[in-house]
Amino acid sequence: MRHLALLTLALVLALPAPVEAQSVPSPLEHFGQEIGSDGFLADWHQLSAYYDRVAQASPRVQIDTLGPTTLGEPFVQMVITSEANHANLDRFLEIQHLLADPRRIGSEAEVEALIEEGRTVVLTTSHIHSTEVGAGQMPANLVYRMATSEDPKILEILDETILVLIPSLNPDGTQMVSEWWNEWLDTEFEGAPLPRLYHHYIGHNNNRDWFFFAQKETRMTVLGAHNIWRPQIVHDVHQMGSNGARLFVPPYTDPVEPNVDSRLISGLNQLGTWIRADMTTQGYDGIVTDAIFDIYTPARAYMHYHGGVRILSETASANSARAIEIDFDDLGGSAEYDAKVMSSNFPSPWLGGRWGLDDIVDYMETAAVSILVNAAKNREFWLRNFYEIHRDAVEGWDSWPAAWVIPGGQDYEAGVEQLLRVLTTADVEVHRTEQSFTNGTETFPEGSFVIPMQQPYAAFAQTMMERQEYPDLRQYPGGPPIRPYDATAHTLPLLFGIEAHELETMPQVALSDPIPTFEEFSFPVPAHLLREGPTRIGLYRAYAEPMPEGWTRWLFDLAGIRYDPLRNDDIQAGDLASRYDVIIFQDQNPNSIRNGYPAERMPAPYAGGIGDEGEAALRDFLEEGGRIVAVDAATDWAIDAFDLGVANAVTDLPAQDFYIPGSILRLDLNPAHEISEGVPTENFAWYWRTSRAFEVTDPNATIVGSFGEGDPRLAGWVLGEEHVAGRPALVDVPVGAGNVILFGFQPNFRGQTVGSWPLFFNSLRPNR
Repeated sequence: MRHLALLTLALVLALPAPVEAQSVPSPLEHFGQEIGSDGFLADWHQLSAYYDRVAQASPRVQIDTLGPTTLGEPFVQMVITSEANHANLDRFLEIQHLLADPRRIGSEAEVEALIEEGRTVVLTTSHIHSTEVGAGQMPANLVYRMATSEDPKILEILDETILVLIPSLNPDGTQMVSEWWNEWLDTEFEGAPLPRLYHHYIGHNNNRDWFFFAQKETRMTVLGAHNIWRPQIVHDVHQMGSNGARLFVPPYTDPVEPNVDSRLISGLNQLGTWIRADMTTQGYDGIVTDAIFDIYTPARAYMHYHGGVRILSETASANSARAIEIDFDDLGGSAEYDAKVMSSNFPSPWLGGRWGLDDIVDYMETAAVSILVNAAKNREFWLRNFYEIHRDAVEGWDSWPAAWVIPGGQDYEAGVEQLLRVLTTADVEVHRTEQSFTNGTETFPEGSFVIPMQQPYAAFAQTMMERQEYPDLRQYPGGPPIRPYDATAHTLPLLFGIEAHELETMPQVALSDPIPTFEEFSFPVPAHLLREGPTRIGLYRAYAEPMPEGWTRWLFDLAGIRYDPLRNDDIQAGDLASRYDVIIFQDQNPNSIRNGYPAERMPAPYAGGIGDEGEAALRDFLEEGGRIVAVDAATDWAIDAFDLGVANAVTDLPAQDFYIPGSILRLDLNPAHEISEGVPTENFAWYWRTSRAFEVTDPNATIVGSFGEGDPRLAGWVLGEEHVAGRPALVDVPVGAGNVILFGFQPNFRGQTVGSWPLFFNSLRPNR
């Protein structure tokens, strides 16, 4: 197993091993059951062993391990193409990199020759969300088909394309979900929810890490697949709910992030429509386009800023690995279609009936092959499209500045370092100035960082640096908002708490060569969190585990902050003040904290919450001088449990009057409070769907921070800003000798709010 840092181009280009004198084993021969059999889930150890066997037996399949996952499983990548292409992979990789950087191409004649010679590279990534179990099983069938089929359609794919396949983007989750399923198979708890996040740190949010690159699996995929292979097409295999369409493929709904090249939008639209048409002619019903999923956030679409289209396929789910029966009358849909009615974006409704894992695997594999057929037949189109996107990026868009500059000498070094890490990981060229310079009326010090906006991946830099103006989209004029699929803001200088400036002309100053990829994380951890002695911070870790708690563990583990994860029985045992100074409750529904999973749904010890006994122990902890830090939805629990004189001021407001679905707001801090120590008083807050603005009636409470007066929006989308403007956002409420800190906003949203980490760290000071 090789560490990603040691992955070199020579390794990637290694020729396949000599063909073994054996036939390629079928999935049935290897697993003892057909993939998709009702109730059967192969685990990652079985699956990865199968991929090894196929690669040993087939000259079409090359396998490599990009490194160990978070929990130490092999992170597997396969390259599948014809024997002739395998023998010439180094040349095809060279062509990809030349087309991705037109500055290296000498003439139009060379462009035409490269397009004629090259191959379409398709990166297929599967099973990032581990409970979407079909996505973990399907690649076994796809690999076998590609390794053995003599169908002319498959042979054309092998000749004209190079398939780079990552069969699981989260092998840890593939293993743990399969193990959990098989442990309770054929018992009363079959299908019980996994009592932990299926990615060790971030669960479902591993599909929201494609610009921050926090997790090992994300970085291995970006550095070992995207940045090496430069794919023209990326197929991202997922599952969705059971009662709508059987399959979603693009086109997506509006809005489109404005730095996505129009050629990419057109390309993915034609490819998605092709998949629907191709599969419909083969008898697959229930395929919808132009619905459900938008194309705005880059947190889900690294490739859209690197010349590739993202084909998200979402197949309807069953009951994990068990088939279900769905009555036609129970089918639903979304705002864009009705699953019972033929329409232009849903031309062939599914009529209901049995739906099982075999159906899921079948739809997924057929869609994957359909994409490859298109990639093969339209090879010239995809390569030319890829080249022209990068050619125009190198020439610069009219809507982009000439350059961005990150001033040197900023106080918050961690924010600058995180921004450099993000940009260089994404292959953005960043230069350092060798002396100070003046541009217009502004002077920047020596050691500033300059990002020229005439380079191949300028689109990524622009969307990371500029402030988002999300459109005001309503279901009808004056009506409820159309909900974005995810967040509406991602301005990294704001989130990282630093300055960055647009330059309308390139600075006339000597620049260094592009700085190397900056991979190290840096954390501004105060000394009180790194002291020697016993661990004095507790972090509540429910069996119904919320993702923000996992992100907090990630932050603490990488930053070297010592803490204990507290389960229900740890809290119920009492005597907390003798063990802890601070206990954290991250963003979690109050009922989930108090009651957890019902006993009829989960086996012991995973059922239940902290209960009355745990709340009594926590009140004693506060009375004895302890501190509780509650974030977002957990503030409702703390307010109720400890009778705090604080209320959520924006609860129950209708969406057409108040709606902030993931935006960056201005935050004004009280400089006299210890939580504000060393932090600029004019700051920001990340407002998510579970965030709060408070009404404070306790005269002894201290308002540490308030949302800005007037219009507090810095980036994103805010409806009804008057409901939060000037309202308390961060409050310190005394209880006995202790206190409760209420964060109405998320200080560690998906790891991305680097600029508000100091507020979170400061809140973890002991009272004694």
